Order: sequence, then C-alpha cells, then structure tokens
Amino acid sequence: MALEITDSTFEDVLNSGKPLVIDFWAEWCGPCKMVGPIVEQLATEYEGKVTIGKVDVDNNDEITSKYGIRNIPTILFIKDGKVVDKQVGATQKAALAEKIENLLK
Repeated sequence: MALEITDSTFEDVLNSGKPLVIDFWAEWCGPCKMVGPIVEQLATEYEGKVTIGKVDVDNNDEITSKYGIRNIPTILFIKDGKVVDKQVGATQKAALAEKIENLLK
C-alpha cells in the first residue's frame, strides 16, 4: 500500500535512504482516480525496494509548493534527494514501472 505523505512526515520519508516515488493527487481529480490504483499496485510490487507514497495537494501546501506542482496527477521520481524524473497526467502502469526500474539502476 502506498504511504500517505504529509508536510510533517515528508523530511523523514525523503531521508530514508530509499528511492522515492510520490504521487501528487486530489480527491476531486478524475485522472488521479485512474492513476491511484496503479500506484497502489506498484507500491505492493516494489515494496522494500522503493518508497511509494501519495500527497494530497489540498492538505499539503508545503511539499506541493516546494516541487512546483501545478497539474495533477504528477508523479515525481526522487533519488538521493533529487528529482530525477517526472510524469504529469495519467499514464499506463508499464510507463511508471519503467521509470521505477530506471530509479533502481
């Protein structure tokens, strides 16, 4: 299951030492509802290798502003504290899995 990330827990998650995938979403966002189940599947499949989390943009202004999130869903791929890839908008599971595989290299 994807980890719920908030403004108050973000630094701990970022400094965990594992690559990080963050899905920025909102309850009212249609495309987010399409991507959500895919993110959950990937969280299960990559458990222990990558931290996969979700940030509700309506409740976490700090993280959302820090990464300049303007469109949702936006998925960031973070390695060693730096954003190395990004996906804006809905996409297929295979495309996200490929980006996660690249994150693990």
